[in-house]
Amino acid sequence: MQASDDATIPHWYDPDRPPVSITDGDGVHVTDDEGTQYLDFLSQLYCVNAGHGNQRIVDAMTEQLERVQYVSPSKRTPARAELAEELRSIAPGSLSDVVFSVSGSEANELAMQFAREYTGASKILTRWQSYHGSTYAAGALTGDPETRNAVESHAATTGVTKFLPPLSYRSPFDADSPEELAEKAANHLEYVIRNEGPDSIAAIVMEPIAGTSGAYTVPPGYFQRVRELCDEYDILLVADEVIAGFGRCGDWFGIDTEGVEPDMITFAKAVTSGYAPLAGVIAKPEITTDLREDGFPLGQTFGGHPVACAAATAAIEEYRDGLIENVREHEATFEAALATLEEEHDVVGTVRGRGFHWGVEFADPETDEPFLDPWTEDGHNPVNDVIAGAADRGVLVGSGRPTTQIVLSPPLLAGEDEIVTAVDAVSEAIDDAFE
Repeated sequence: MQASDDATIPHWYDPDRPPVSITDGDGVHVTDDEGTQYLDFLSQLYCVNAGHGNQRIVDAMTEQLERVQYVSPSKRTPARAELAEELRSIAPGSLSDVVFSVSGSEANELAMQFAREYTGASKILTRWQSYHGSTYAAGALTGDPETRNAVESHAATTGVTKFLPPLSYRSPFDADSPEELAEKAANHLEYVIRNEGPDSIAAIVMEPIAGTSGAYTVPPGYFQRVRELCDEYDILLVADEVIAGFGRCGDWFGIDTEGVEPDMITFAKAVTSGYAPLAGVIAKPEITTDLREDGFPLGQTFGGHPVACAAATAAIEEYRDGLIENVREHEATFEAALATLEEEHDVVGTVRGRGFHWGVEFADPETDEPFLDPWTEDGHNPVNDVIAGAADRGVLVGSGRPTTQIVLSPPLLAGEDEIVTAVDAVSEAIDDAFE
C-alpha cells in the first residue's frame, strides 16, 4: 500500500520513497501486504530486540489485560513495581530508582529535569551528530541538525551546548592512535566545560554507542575520562540507552561495555521489545531523594502503562534467557561479515559498531568525502539506492543520520545464516548502486 492510499502520514515521511506496508512478523522476519518477506535488520526502529511474535511477551500482555487494563500513573500497581525491581537488578552500579514515561524523547526530557533540579544548574551538554529525540526539549539535545532545525523552525529551546564527538573516521581531531583520539576529544570536552562555566552545567548526555548517527563507538579510555571530568566539575553523566540498551551491544546496557557507571540511564524502545510504548529514567537514589520527600508535580497519562510494564518484564526474561548471550556469540561473525564489505568495495569508507548494532559509511575513494551530504547538499544520494537495493533483495536496513551511511541492527535472535544473508544482500546492493 502506498502511503497516499490511506489517511496516515507516516513519521519521517518522504513522498519520494513510499514506505513498505508491514502486515505480519515472525522472529527476524516481517511480511508486507503483498506477501513479500524481509529480514528485519533494522528491528523496525532499533527496538524489536526479542524478535517478532514472541509468545512470552504476548502472553504477559494478555494476562495483564485480563487483570486490569489501565492504572493511573499516580497510583501503584504490581506490574510497575515488578518491572522497576527488574530494572534495578540489571542497572549498573548504584542506579536504583525508576521513573516511567512513554517515549525516549520524554525520558531524556525527564533526565534533563532531574539533573537541573538536583544540581541547580541549567545547561546540558550533548554531542554533535547525536540523536536524543524530536520533541522540543529532546530536539534541542539532538545534535542532528536536520531534526533540530525542523523542531526549532518556529521556537527554540535554550540551555543546550554541543561538543564534538570522538569520531575515528573523518575525525574533527588530528590523532594518530585511538589513545590520542580519546585524549584530544576529552580535552576538547573539558575546554567546552570550562568555557561554558562548570557551575552552569547540570549534565552531559551521551549515547554510549551512537544510535542512528552510525553506530560509532568511542576510543578506549574516553568514557573513563568523561566520568572523571563529571566528578571533577560536579556534572551528572546521563547515558542515553534508548537504542544501545537491553542487549543491543552485548550487555544489558551500552554503558556496561565501557565499564563506567553513569548517574542516570534513559531507556525506551527495546525495554518492551517494541511491543508497547514504554520509557523512563533509572537514577542514583541521591538524585531522586527530593522527589520522594517533596513530591513530583509532573506526569503523563500513559507513563508506566501496566500492559507495557508486563511486556517489559517478559522481554527482560527473554533477554536474560539466552538472547544477550546470542549477541555475544555472533558478534564476531557479524563484524567479520561486514569487514568484507570494506575489503571488497572501495566506496565503503568504514565499518564500525558493537554487538548487533553496526554502521557502514560510504565515501568517494578519491576524496574520502561523502558522495552527497544530505545535510548540506541536494541531489541524488546513492546511499538511498543501497537501502532500496537491500530491500529489493529482502533485507531491511536503516538509514543513518546523515544518510552517508546505513545501519544494521537486527533482532537479538539472528543467527549466522541470517547475518550472512543480510550482508550478502547489502554487498549486492552496493554493487548495483555504485556501478
